[in-house]
Amino acid sequence: MQITHDEQKTLAPFSWLKKPAVDGPPAQRDPKVVERVSEMLKEIESKGLDAVRAYGQKLDGWSGDLEIGAAELKKSGDALPADVRTALEMGYERTHRFASAQREHLTDFEIELAPGVAGGQRYVPVSRVGAYLPAGRFPLLASAFMTVGVAKTAGVPTVVACTPPSGEHGAHPAVLYGAYLSRADRVFAVGGVQALGAMAFGLLGEAPVDMLVGAGNAFVTEAKRQLFGRVGIDLLAGPSEVAVIADDSADPAWVAADLLGQAEHGPNSPAALITTSERTGRAVAAEVERQLETLATRDIAGPAWRDFGSVIVVRDRDEAVAVADVLGPEHLEIQTEDDDFYLRNLTSYGSLFLGPWSTVAYSDKGIAGPNHVLPTGKTARYNAGLSVARFLKPLTYQRVTEEGTASLAPAVERISAFEGLAAHGATATVRIDRIGRESGAFDAVPDALRAQL
Repeated sequence: MQITHDEQKTLAPFSWLKKPAVDGPPAQRDPKVVERVSEMLKEIESKGLDAVRAYGQKLDGWSGDLEIGAAELKKSGDALPADVRTALEMGYERTHRFASAQREHLTDFEIELAPGVAGGQRYVPVSRVGAYLPAGRFPLLASAFMTVGVAKTAGVPTVVACTPPSGEHGAHPAVLYGAYLSRADRVFAVGGVQALGAMAFGLLGEAPVDMLVGAGNAFVTEAKRQLFGRVGIDLLAGPSEVAVIADDSADPAWVAADLLGQAEHGPNSPAALITTSERTGRAVAAEVERQLETLATRDIAGPAWRDFGSVIVVRDRDEAVAVADVLGPEHLEIQTEDDDFYLRNLTSYGSLFLGPWSTVAYSDKGIAGPNHVLPTGKTARYNAGLSVARFLKPLTYQRVTEEGTASLAPAVERISAFEGLAAHGATATVRIDRIGRESGAFDAVPDALRAQL
C-alpha cells in the first residue's frame, strides 16, 4: 500500500487529515541487499551444503544438526504452555478446514466442444514445496498452517520446511509444533537466504523443490525474487499493510487499535483510515496517539504511524471504494453500516475483514481460517493471496476422434497456410488423407465453420 507522491496527487480531491510523512515506503530492492543475496546464492549453489553450514554458523551462530528429527518435532508442543498449544491446534484446524473447502470447489471437468471434440482440465498438485517459517524478533506461529498445511491439503506429496535456528533444540518450539501439526515431511534449522538456496538447489537430502513459499525479511524476499524461474514462488511480500473503511457507526478506539495492530509489524508498515466522517477521522487519529502512549511496541508502531499513516475523508461510500482500490491494501477492514456494499464493490485487496468484530489479528494468528500470506505494495490489483489453488496446476487436455477431425482439420489447414507454417498444416493434412477427402466427410465443413461463427 505504497502512497507515492503521484498517488497523493491522484487522491488530492479528497480531504487528508493526515498524509504519510514519507513518499512511499523504503525501496524494497536495496541494491546492497540485491548484491549480497546474489553473492550468497552463487556461493551456495557452487559449494553446496558446506556453504549452507558456514552461513548458519556465521549468521545464526548455529553449528548443530540441521534437521529437526521426527521425534523431537512431535514432542515440540510439550515445551509450550497448554493454552498456547491449544490455540495453535485450533488455528491449524480452522486453516485446514477452510483450505479443504477451497479444494472441494476446484473440480476437474471435461466438456464436449463439438461432436468428437472434447476439452478437459485436471487439478494436479506440484510435487515438492519448500516452506520458510520466519522466527525473528516476533515469530509468526501460524506461518506453518498457511504454507505447509495448505500445501499438504492441496495434495502436495512432499513439503519441507526451514526455520532459523534458535535455542538448544535448534528452533523455536512453537514454530516447530506448528510445522508438526501441519504435517511437514521434514524440518530443518536453517535460516534466511541459505534456507531458500538449500531448498531450491536440493542440498538437504531432498530433490530441489518446485516452489518456495513463506514470508521473511528483505533478504528472504530478494532470494525468492532471484530464484523465481528456477522455482515457483507464492508472492513477494513487502511491509505489512492495513486500511480501514469506517463511517460514523465505527468505534474510534477499535479502529485505532486495529491500525496499530498492523503498524507494529515494522516501522515501515503503512496504516490508512478511509472515512466518510471527518468526526470519526479526527477521533481515530486522537485515539491512535492516546493508545501509543502505553503500547509496549510503540517504538515500532509509532514511527510506522508517523511516517506511513494516513487519514482520508471522502464524501460517500462510492468514493471510499475508489480510494481503497487505489491503495490496494494487503488487509482491508470494513466497519460501516453497510458492509455488504463494500463486499460487492471492492476489487483490490489482499483479504477483506467485514464488520467491527473481524479484526486482522484473527487472520494473522491463523484462527479465522483464510490464508494470511497476502499481496502487498498494490499487487492486489492483479494478484491474490496464497491458497490451495496456488499449489495446484490446472492441466488441460484435448480428446479428438475421427469424427471431430472433420470439423478441425480443414480450418487448421487454412490458418496454417495463411501463416506460412507448412508443417503445422501437414499435421492436419495427414489426418484428412487418412480419412479420405473423397469420403465426403469434409464437404460441408466450410458451411459448418461459418455456422459456428
